Amino acid sequence: MNAIKTILVVTLASLGGTCSANEPVEKLARIGSALVVEGNNQFSLALYGKLRQTDGNLFFSPYSISTALAMTYAGAEGRTARQMAETLGFPTSAGVLEEIEAEGEPMTPEEFAQAFGEIVRGLNAQGQAGSFELEVANALWGQAGYPFRPEFIQRVESHYGGKLQEMDFVRAAEQARQTINGWVAQETNEKIKDLLGRGTVGPMTRLVLTNAIYFKGRWAAPFEERQTRPEPFALLDGGTVQAPMMNQKAEFRYAQVGANHDSPLQVLELPYVDQGLSMIILLPKATDGIEGLEARLNRETLTAWLDPLRRCEVKVTIPKFKLTSKFDLRKVLTGMGMTDAFSEAADFSGMTERRELFLSAVVHQAYVDVNEEGTEAAAATGAVISLTSMRVDETPVFRADHPFIFLIRDNASGSILFLGRVMNPLSGA
Repeated sequence: MNAIKTILVVTLASLGGTCSANEPVEKLARIGSALVVEGNNQFSLALYGKLRQTDGNLFFSPYSISTALAMTYAGAEGRTARQMAETLGFPTSAGVLEEIEAEGEPMTPEEFAQAFGEIVRGLNAQGQAGSFELEVANALWGQAGYPFRPEFIQRVESHYGGKLQEMDFVRAAEQARQTINGWVAQETNEKIKDLLGRGTVGPMTRLVLTNAIYFKGRWAAPFEERQTRPEPFALLDGGTVQAPMMNQKAEFRYAQVGANHDSPLQVLELPYVDQGLSMIILLPKATDGIEGLEARLNRETLTAWLDPLRRCEVKVTIPKFKLTSKFDLRKVLTGMGMTDAFSEAADFSGMTERRELFLSAVVHQAYVDVNEEGTEAAAATGAVISLTSMRVDETPVFRADHPFIFLIRDNASGSILFLGRVMNPLSGA
């Protein structure tokens, strides 16, 4: 059985200067969780729109990134908080509510944290009760003796489960880096190693926030290994590679978006055991149609493509593949509107009374392995804070022998946990 793993690390550093749950809330959190999911998915697809500009295969966990930055947001104030909310799709912003077509007043930071925490707990509960492995882990790594606000630490710990662990970045930054990387490796079953490269943390680092998500699930309808055989997979440059292609005919939720048999897009849902999570594959009809598909991908179009899914017998052919991706998201997030957080204008006064922290790095790494038995995926994110469709009559054929987009989502909440594309199944990066 295979798994998916991702990690996001957020680090904050010092600028060098100084300056001076109850039942109604829980009910509100459950209602608010739907808004959080909508906002997270909006951000997921917007971020994909930026990352897709790189060449080759692509894979990341938008959920991991959102979680690590949600913990960071718990300590943001003023314009920094507004920019983070608007960029990340947090429904604490009136503009975000308008974008996701939601009514009502923006959520308060506490309501948002409570609602986000409901999602974290729901995912972990599924992993504990289901026939698949699913675990979300969060942690804070703070400079020993640094005056963090107790209310910030409590909010992150109570809602996100991120306990504060003291590090000595000032005198032992390399040891702290290795300790954090060790935690990441352990939480992702050794799939994500050396997340924080040398120099990511240093003597000016004051806080590192990490999120790790691990998923390992078996297909509800597994592929038979004897049906896997080398077949051509078309590349965008006109060439082909001989890729191991898995084959089966079974009942799946399927749709083709377009007119009759000339549909420009096929959509297939491959559920995992217990149906709690599924992989969705978006396959353009044209072998070179991936760029047009990516250009149209957003929250509204994805909803429109998923709505027509209906159960029917489908002949399925998809490649086996393993992908690994690693990103420094600072430049991407800045370009999306989160400018203050990475500069001297940053306001993380919700973390400490000292106005001296800024976001110095956001590092994300993800891994996925898809084979006959199922999927293994992992991701990790770190934030470093330092001082400065239509049914058809005959059996449809879903043949993913050219570039396609895939996502893994939680069926209960609708959260997009992982998102990527396969351009060449033989290339791991």
